[in-house]
Order: sequence, then structure tokens, then C-alpha cells
Amino acid sequence: MRILGIDPGLTRCGVGVVTMGGGRRVEFEHVEVMSSAADAPIAARIHRIGEGIARLLDGDAIDAIALERVFAQQNLPSVMGVAQISGVVMYLAEQRGVPVALYTPNEVKSQVTGYGSADKAQVTTMVTRLLRLQAPPKPADAADALALAITHAWHLGRGGAADRAGASRAPAGETAAQRAWREAERKSGARRRGARA
Repeated sequence: MRILGIDPGLTRCGVGVVTMGGGRRVEFEHVEVMSSAADAPIAARIHRIGEGIARLLDGDAIDAIALERVFAQQNLPSVMGVAQISGVVMYLAEQRGVPVALYTPNEVKSQVTGYGSADKAQVTTMVTRLLRLQAPPKPADAADALALAITHAWHLGRGGAADRAGASRAPAGETAAQRAWREAERKSGARRRGARA
């Protein structure tokens, strides 16, 4: 099974493909960072990244996508770009019948490093080790994309669902990180509603 991990962004979008092996073994296939110029029109930037994602989905078969879950708390312009590209990814995936799984950054860090507050250097080090790479994938967006793909491969290897893109309600068997993330989203939404009242 080939899994595409995507660390969404409008300026830089990391993408990485791994293949599931037996047990927790994963094999590296591909990594790249797609980019768009910050001074280009937003529609052109979204189109550029979207074309890159479509190219990967229309190449060798992709069986599943692992996408970083968007959470808006600070730096709204940056979050908007992430949300826009995430929407494009989900649209293209649905169009092609590819299931999408959403993971919080803490879930990915916890799975790959064993520590939910790991920094980017620790994630890169573990991705390099797990995929037996000769050199660390750079920049960090590339390592993050591979970490997402590894996390989903392990989730599927444990018999988890291919589609973890469910809404805000609590799914059965959710992790502590997922519960904390859902609660933070709920509180953030309540604050925004209170501000508009």
C-alpha cells in the first residue's frame, strides 16, 4: 500500500510517499516540497500547489493520504493558506476515491518520536532512521510529510480505518491527543462565537 503524506501550506507544501511493509516497516519512495511565490495572486498559488498534488495522485497509484489537521489559534494568515491547500487536497482525493486521514501535529510527533512535544529536528532524525535514508530530508516540510505517511502506515498496520477525516464529534477509540485537539477546537470556536455576539 502506497501512502502519501502531505504537510499543507501555500508557500511550501511538503509531500512524501512511503510503502507499507510488514509490521512497522515502511519503505521510502518519494519526497519533495512544492512551493508558490508569496507575491503571486492567491488563486494562482492555490492552482500551482493543486496541480502538483494532482500530478502525484495521477501518477503511480496512491492508496491513502495522511494530511495534517488544520487548527486555527494564532497566525491566521498562515493558517488560512494551510486550510486552503487542505481543501484542495481533500477535493482531489475525493474526486479520485482516495481516503484521507487527518492527524494533529502532536499525534504525528508522538507516533514517530514517542514524544508529543518533539521539535522538528527530532522528527527529522527519526524519519531519517525509520526510512533508512542516507541524509535527512530537508526542509522540515519534507520530513513532516514523511512523518505523516509513516504515522498513517502504522495506524493501518494496527487495523485502523483508512479514512480518519471525520467531523468534530468524538470517534470511538480516539487517542488522548485527538481528544485534547477536539476540545481545543471546541473552545476556540466558542471564543470566536462569543467575540461575534
